Amino acid sequence: MTAMTDVRRVQLLCAWGGPATLVVALGGWALAGILPLPPGPTDGLAEIVAFYGSPTTRAGLVVTSVGMCLPAPLLAAISVQMLRMEGRVPILSFLQLLLGAVTVVLLLVPMLLLGVAGLRADRSPELVQLLHDTAWLLFLTPVAPFALQNITIGLAVLGDRSGVQVFPRWSAYANFWAAFLFCPAVFAYFFLRGPFAWNGVFVFWLGTVVYAAWLFGMFLLVRRAVLADPAGVVAPAPAATAPAS
Repeated sequence: MTAMTDVRRVQLLCAWGGPATLVVALGGWALAGILPLPPGPTDGLAEIVAFYGSPTTRAGLVVTSVGMCLPAPLLAAISVQMLRMEGRVPILSFLQLLLGAVTVVLLLVPMLLLGVAGLRADRSPELVQLLHDTAWLLFLTPVAPFALQNITIGLAVLGDRSGVQVFPRWSAYANFWAAFLFCPAVFAYFFLRGPFAWNGVFVFWLGTVVYAAWLFGMFLLVRRAVLADPAGVVAPAPAATAPAS
């Protein structure tokens, strides 16, 4: 195996982090009973305690926690492709990688908190409810890092200086739309019922569907870019030449 082939295979393997996230995380949610909807902000204390106390729920949350780490390889592969777009000053590439690391933490930590909620059978129901509220709001409402990440990718695509258009231009606008569609989640702080509650269609389902579509779409784009790169390595865009004095 040549080094060139090895590099391409690593990038292609990392790109599969997107679909892997969907399979593992959504499978964990299904096992935990979170799909089609998690317990809501108005559910009774006894119902919430019983839900998180179930061994099946806890097992599903463990599986989901693994799945929430799997976007990381895809995010690294996205930054590698962005390096091709930017050249020798890859600010957006680094920013995307930094924001991606933050989003992985924001996906993982709430699932761990939900696991803690059901750990002790003798815990006060009010504390279980507090963990329930905290974890779901922490999971669904911090949209800024996700939206900034989308905007960063979109700007890099529109400013692509590689000469080969690594990602198609339409993907920039798709990322901008994804950033916009994440924004309704912040209304979960103001509504306990209805479509803007955290288990409502404009928070839980809109955010879940948009992020799932983004993961799968970026997987396809990264895979296409890697396979279209005949060198199999990252060739950064040429730096702009300074005008002669």
